Amino acid sequence: MERPEFDDWVAQRGAALLRFAYLVTRDHTRAEEAVQDALISAYPRWKRISRDGDPEAYVRRSIVNADISRWRKFFRRETVTEDLVVAPGPDHAVAHADADAVWALCATLPTKQRAAVVLRYYEDLPDGDIAVILDCSPATVRSQIHRALATLRANVTEEVNR
Repeated sequence: MERPEFDDWVAQRGAALLRFAYLVTRDHTRAEEAVQDALISAYPRWKRISRDGDPEAYVRRSIVNADISRWRKFFRRETVTEDLVVAPGPDHAVAHADADAVWALCATLPTKQRAAVVLRYYEDLPDGDIAVILDCSPATVRSQIHRALATLRANVTEEVNR
């Protein structure tokens, strides 16, 4: 069963989906797996997805859900410790160090909060579009972003005071 419209859509939007997945997962391998899982699940339903709604929102929501599922499976297997292991980042440029610090702080956010922040500040999407992607109300999107920013501010203040 061949779906040329699906292939064309993936060729056109694949890079953007992978970029979005990387920003949500913070890992290239997990991002590739999340995009692959989302596209595999969308393929058999593609006619309905493309006819009934916004396929991009559907696939992005699938990417977020795939990462949440992997995260849950990981923490069922692993024991969480209180020690935070931070891999040494490149120190040859201040810009890279700052970017690493921001991503380390963002990594502390729950997946949905991180996804909402990425969609708002990186993808520059309005609350309504983010709500469709995350399958929640616009008020929940605003709440998620508000909580995420409060957490990030508290973590930055804590780091500065050390």
